[in-house]
Amino acid sequence: MSDKIYITPAGASALRSELKYLWKEKRPAVTQKVSAAAALGDRSENADYIYGKKQLREIDSRIRYLEKRLDNLVVVDRIPSNHDKIFFGAWVQLESESGESQRLRIVGSDEFDMKKGWISMNSPIAKSLLGKGIGDIVTVEVPAGKLELEIQQISYQESTTDA
Repeated sequence: MSDKIYITPAGASALRSELKYLWKEKRPAVTQKVSAAAALGDRSENADYIYGKKQLREIDSRIRYLEKRLDNLVVVDRIPSNHDKIFFGAWVQLESESGESQRLRIVGSDEFDMKKGWISMNSPIAKSLLGKGIGDIVTVEVPAGKLELEIQQISYQESTTDA
């Protein structure tokens, strides 16, 4: 892969934890179930065996993905020297034309979570925000049309509401 894949330290840790869980806990448990189902005889109509083999393929596929992904990650573990501009890892307070306020964090594509307000740095909103500062107005294309957002605040420290 030629493109760098940025991720926060917490995101990288979560991927490593998932890989460890799959290798050490989930895969051995499913393998044991498949072995037990195989011992019962005819595998062609054995739902436990068939489903278990499917689960193993999915687990192995995810393990391969995680191993490759972890090899290509760039963990961004420091705060930029310029706190007045939006970079990877920033929490950004935005206000729409209608006065609605929203707080987003720019993270890697492996860790975005809309429930937390974490958006991928590859998303249209993040792309329009990167490099901008407080008071700047950005225009973002959304399915409903163009959306204008004003940057109210930039932070690189996690607040208690994000924990």
